[in-house]
Amino acid sequence: SSYRKHEWEKHGTCAATLQVLNSQKKYFGKALELYQHVDLNSCLLKAGIKPSSSYYQMSAIKEALTRFYGVMPKIQCLPPEEGEKAQTIGQIEFCFTKELQLRNCTALKGESNPMRADLKLGSEELSVCSDTLPTYYPSQV
Repeated sequence: SSYRKHEWEKHGTCAATLQVLNSQKKYFGKALELYQHVDLNSCLLKAGIKPSSSYYQMSAIKEALTRFYGVMPKIQCLPPEEGEKAQTIGQIEFCFTKELQLRNCTALKGESNPMRADLKLGSEELSVCSDTLPTYYPSQV
């Protein structure tokens, strides 16, 4: 698919210098493995954050993720729609080192960052989530 081709060209080609990720099949296989390893839904559920049930504070979501994984993911949101007051989580991105260890996504700008376990909601305009707006966690991130 064109999405896969884009992801491969954007991130995978950087990863291709690593033995474990040097083919498209290996790259997406590994991403899937990392994705299952990350298992966001059950982590958030353990913190009492359930998809589609109510609004949450962004700080509570961040805290749950950081407590569980020991690293800070990058969380992006869709801004509130007209007349709404809540933002919606659109993407949660985990960052890995070249050794495929989880690391903070806020790490140094110059660092290369070949692996991302991405959860995406369409391709709408995502921006950094506001810490003050109530936050909706959709069931299909």
